[in-house]
Amino acid sequence: MKLIPTQEAVGHVLCHDMTQIIPGKYKDARFRKGHVVQAEDIPVLLSMGKEHLYVWEMAPGMVHENDAAERLCALCRNEGMDQSAVKEGKIELTAATDGLFLVDSARLNAVNALEDIMIATRHGGTAVRKGDKLAGTRVIPLVIEEEKLRRAEDAAGNRPLLELRPWRLKTAAVIATGSEVAKGLIQDAFTPVVERKLAAFGIETTQHRTPGDDVEAISNAILEVKAGSPDLILCTGGMSVDPDDNTPGAVKRSGARIVSYGAPVLPGAMFLLGYFEDGTPILGLPGCVMYAKRTIFDLVLPKLAAGVPVTRGDLTSLGEGGLCLGCEVCTYPNCGFGK
Repeated sequence: MKLIPTQEAVGHVLCHDMTQIIPGKYKDARFRKGHVVQAEDIPVLLSMGKEHLYVWEMAPGMVHENDAAERLCALCRNEGMDQSAVKEGKIELTAATDGLFLVDSARLNAVNALEDIMIATRHGGTAVRKGDKLAGTRVIPLVIEEEKLRRAEDAAGNRPLLELRPWRLKTAAVIATGSEVAKGLIQDAFTPVVERKLAAFGIETTQHRTPGDDVEAISNAILEVKAGSPDLILCTGGMSVDPDDNTPGAVKRSGARIVSYGAPVLPGAMFLLGYFEDGTPILGLPGCVMYAKRTIFDLVLPKLAAGVPVTRGDLTSLGEGGLCLGCEVCTYPNCGFGK
């Protein structure tokens, strides 16, 4: 930073906002910090009483903050993302469509570990809607060494740090277990809850069965709906250790590969996830999904809806943050549940 006569400032970068005051009409920053002084700015600056300016000199090998933000944004942006205009050295990315937002955390951390570099994102692995903010990029100083940007580009590699995957699954089959439901002794209150959650991701429930509690009957119902080629199969209830809770055994009997029976999430510990050979997911949903505001179902559904396989490791990693605090006013997903 150096002090120079205003007449010599063309091509240099302002170090702070320059406020213009016109009594009774105007009082605001006429030139923002980071502005590159142009020839036509000189008379205006002089009329504001600015005969000298503190500037950053744009020496060879230095990059202006606006251009640097563009280069950092290029490391992040992928399909399905809209880019804002640069403002005060910052660029924001927003979602151009609904979908699952993913972050390559290791590479993002490698970039942010570099001096004077900053990329901030929302949590990865979460559902976003069109228009949601995804990330912001900028550098810390007004001008930055070209070499630092090159190191950031090397750390990021040759593919974007961020990804937005649109919803892919379109149809689902729901198997509501329980003899009380099959016999009509009580109304099925579970299926409507599941249908509403699925609809939020563009998934339509096209098949519904109520086979009761028998292992063979549940297994046959699974195979029957599987023949209709749904994108997702869900079995509701029958997930605990009670003698009549036979859903896990029925899922295994149907031929699905069980990824996990049980997960470190509350509500939702008795959750089951499996896959058929063709990749169709099948879930066993514990009773908490019917009455709790948010459960493990809300945490895994975005990935499933986007066609992203969920692994046992993914479920294991939910332990930290997997305790829903049951807030009186639920603010999910703007809370720590699942993060």
